[in-house]
Order: sequence, then structure tokens, then C-alpha cells
Amino acid sequence: MSAPVVFDVTTAEFRDAVMKRSLEVPVLVDFWAPWCGPCKQLGPTIEKVVKAAKGKVALAKMNIDEHPEVAQQLGVQSIPAVFAFQRGQPVDGFVGNLPESQIKAFIERLVGPLGADTAEVLASAEAKLEAGDAVGAAEGFAAVLSEDPAQPQALAGMARVEILGGNLEAARAILGTVPPDAVNNPAITGALAALELAEQAAALGDASALLRAIEANPLDFQARFDLALIHNAKNQREEAVDQLIAILRKNRAWQDRDGNEEAARKQLLTFFEAWGPMDEATLYGRRQLSSTLFA
Repeated sequence: MSAPVVFDVTTAEFRDAVMKRSLEVPVLVDFWAPWCGPCKQLGPTIEKVVKAAKGKVALAKMNIDEHPEVAQQLGVQSIPAVFAFQRGQPVDGFVGNLPESQIKAFIERLVGPLGADTAEVLASAEAKLEAGDAVGAAEGFAAVLSEDPAQPQALAGMARVEILGGNLEAARAILGTVPPDAVNNPAITGALAALELAEQAAALGDASALLRAIEANPLDFQARFDLALIHNAKNQREEAVDQLIAILRKNRAWQDRDGNEEAARKQLLTFFEAWGPMDEATLYGRRQLSSTLFA
């Protein structure tokens, strides 16, 4: 069993838990006390940064009310005080509550760059995917999955990368690896919805015939409906919204070829689920839907 990266330490344990361990990896010692307000603020932040370092550094927490000897030997006069031990010796430190960015910089002086955290990597990958940069997005999602193969947002992102490339079987295979406790994660349900839409669009063929049908008969709602699916598959989201809204403005209860009532409205809602609640096209679509339904 590997040693924890964040742990409490006593005076008796200090030599082995801190000094000996620091021969392998830098160990930060956080001297704190229950009555110390800044200590309570620093504690969660430094723990977060240490855990994000993925084992490059460890954190020992020492309550100086219960174990004052080491703090006295190091000349600690105010807390919170953090000392960094490396190769059995104190090599750096700071006093007081620091913001997360400064704590990260402090640790990076010991171990080198820590890189972006998972949330930042995922946000960057999502932005690249929205911009159509499938390669860049895949690199970001893959980096997260290398650390956590079951991370739902990264799995969903990789599936959407495959969807964007038209590799629908690969996308379905990725989504088939989602663990049972994550199947209802919004990112996963959104990717599944996107896959189903792409599969529908793949069966519809070329958009040019549908455009000609609409030009010949603007009330050919099935052609508009099918064209909306193709627009979505090509990531032309606002165009997809416009086709469905055009149906709703003429016939809110329109049934598609399969007999589904209110098919245009329901399809819009499926789009919104696939795109996510804060996507610009979702927001655009909801505005158009509201003005149509409540006009």
C-alpha cells in the first residue's frame, strides 16, 4: 500500500514520516493549531495543490498544540508555517496564508512544473472541440484519461471527438466503457444523445436533395426535419435550430414520418441535451423556442 500524500504527523513519527521520506520525495510540513483562523484557510488550499501534484510531493500536518517540539526546534514563531524538507533537510518555507497560485509556485520550485489541473485540461479540450479542433481536443481528453481512465467528462469528450470525425462505431465503443455509476452523468448522456443524432443523420444521406425539396415546397416539414439532423451532424447548430423553428412556426403539432407528435419541439430538446445547457446554440435555440411558443 502506497504512503498517503497528506497525513498527520506526531513528534515521535517525524524522523521516519518526514525526514526519511524526504529522501524520496519532498515533504511539506504544515505547522498549525485548532485556534488559528489562517491555518483553517490555508489547510484546504495546500491539501488541494499537493493532491493535484499526483505524488510529486507529500504534506505532513503537525498540530503544534499537541506536538510543539519540532516547531520549537525550527524556530517557528507564528502560524501557519510551512517548511519543505528535501533529502532530510529543511530547504524552503513560508509563513501565513497564501493563495493557491503562490502555493503552487512554491511547490514547483521544489519539483518543477505541475501542469494544469484536471478541470483546466478538460475546459481547454472542450473549447478546442467546440472550435472543431478534434486533434487538440483528443490530446486533452487523453491526458485526463491517462490519469483516470473512468473520468466521465473525458470519456464523453473522446466519444464526441469520434463523432465529429464520423467514427460512430468508435464513439459507441468508448461510451460502452463508461462505469455503471457514471451512466447518468450529464456529459455521458449528452454524448449518447449526440451519437444517436449522428447515427440518424448518417442514414439521411446528402443535404442537397433536402434543400431542393424545401425550395420546391417550404412546407415540406419532413425535409426540414431531416436537414436539421444533418446540420447538427456537421456542427451547424444554429442552422439546425432554424429548420426546426420554421416547422414550429407553421405547425407546432407536426408529426414526423414515424408518427411522433410535436416532433420538431422534441427534437430541439434532444439537441439541447446533446449540446449542453450553456452552449451558445442551446441558448439561441431556447430563445427562439420561447418566442415561438409564447408569441
